Amino acid sequence: MSVLFTSISETNPVKSGDAEALLEPLSLAIDPTESQDFQTLLAAVHDCAEGVAALPDYQPIPDQVKYPREDIRRPKADEQVFGQAWAHRFLIRGNAKGPLAGKSVSLKDVIAVAGVPQLLGSDIIPSWNPTTDATVVTRLLEAGADIVGTSTCENLCHSTSSYTSAQGTVENPHAVGYSAGGSTSGGAALVAAGEVDITIGGDQGGSIRVPASFCGCVGLKPTHGRVPFTGIASGDAMNDHAGPLTRTTLEAARCLDIIAGYDGIDDRALGSAKPGSTDFELAIQKADSLDGYKIGILNEGFQHSAVSPAVRETVLAAVQKYKDLGATVEEVSLPDHLQGPAIWTIQQRIAGAQTLLGQNTGRRGLYMTEMESARLPWTDDGFQRAFPSTKNVIINGLYLTQKFPDLYGKTANFGRYLSDKYQELFTKYDVLVMPTTPVVAPRHGKRELPLDSLKPSMGLTINTAIFNVTGHPALSIPVGFAPAKDDDQVMLPVGMQIVGGLWQEEKILRAGHVWERHYDWKKMQYSTNKN
Repeated sequence: MSVLFTSISETNPVKSGDAEALLEPLSLAIDPTESQDFQTLLAAVHDCAEGVAALPDYQPIPDQVKYPREDIRRPKADEQVFGQAWAHRFLIRGNAKGPLAGKSVSLKDVIAVAGVPQLLGSDIIPSWNPTTDATVVTRLLEAGADIVGTSTCENLCHSTSSYTSAQGTVENPHAVGYSAGGSTSGGAALVAAGEVDITIGGDQGGSIRVPASFCGCVGLKPTHGRVPFTGIASGDAMNDHAGPLTRTTLEAARCLDIIAGYDGIDDRALGSAKPGSTDFELAIQKADSLDGYKIGILNEGFQHSAVSPAVRETVLAAVQKYKDLGATVEEVSLPDHLQGPAIWTIQQRIAGAQTLLGQNTGRRGLYMTEMESARLPWTDDGFQRAFPSTKNVIINGLYLTQKFPDLYGKTANFGRYLSDKYQELFTKYDVLVMPTTPVVAPRHGKRELPLDSLKPSMGLTINTAIFNVTGHPALSIPVGFAPAKDDDQVMLPVGMQIVGGLWQEEKILRAGHVWERHYDWKKMQYSTNKN
């Protein structure tokens, strides 16, 4: 018997017909002869739930004496940059003698900081106040970083544009009116412009790499589980990744050394190395060539119809420079790469809807119960204020669950197939390269009817989302400028994505670092006057 009870409490609210009402939406019924028994069992589980709800929660307790939070505030207009890049400003001073001493860090506004209201880019619910610090926050402070604020993220992280946040639009630091990418929009703008040294972002389909590409900074999505997701708002645990945005690959490597490693809480990170046991920074910092490297140009990543000629040529030119650095460069094909967006879409819609509805279970880790209490259950008022992408996730997820009951399992299985196919390529190649995004930053969209609102983000993750499905590490570095689609006088950054085998971050970081050491991406501009 799963529920032990001796008697039902006098205040128990379960009444006759409640069990039947629960099953009615599923077109299921209870035999009348069994109705009373199921009412009794439902009443018993209600009493059990009341007892569990009364127990104290078990959250990691941050050391706010050692790391006090100073001057927490919503920034005033004169404190904002690039539109609305900051969510909250504050200061937490890190260990003065750590390896990141003197470095300033912002956190995507989905990463828990005790005492700092979290907005999640939304106004569906009031901001909620975490009582714990995310694991990455604790590690950054111990390493000496000063955390100076949370940066704006897109509405519930459901966009790769930068105009969907309820807090306001984030402007591209290279051109007002153009997207900074999403959903780590504010953090990418802050890093690219030198307002902070590092941002920690979340990436469920490209949310680190897309804004890094649009803003001209380095964005690293590590191997799934390399960095514990403890204290970070989840989209789908199979797609959840956290990692750094920086201005150089070397700094991304240094940051990864600090935040990586299993924390004893998050089961995503069970396969990760012991904290402090990696030294990616030391491994790459003196590298000056790529002798012996085999680099694969992934044809499907370049030949997709969504990839603009300017982006394609800019990235291909950057890849060819690897030959001068000692690497062998050759084309490679994996047709199943093109299946990635569809597999990711189905997986994300189903799991994303379950997460939004409070039905995603089965993980061993930290559950942020305060956030769940604040945002659930959904109300029609909240749903009406949700951005169309969030409404679409819920509608799609419910439909897919009802009409295709085995489809989530199919996507998980096919995702494993895709991962195996990539792993086969990585027995022959050290890294694969392709454009991070198919275009440079587009103009901001507008909050209009759903299709118009979603259009600016469509197709941007054709080369990024697949690696959330497979879990492979992927690095975006800026490799030049190309003209905006609507104005060839506006030059915007182009990102090149470097992908490696599972747990092979060192290889992609080395490939990025050596390229950076020899070439200045800011001097490389695509010419619109080519013959």
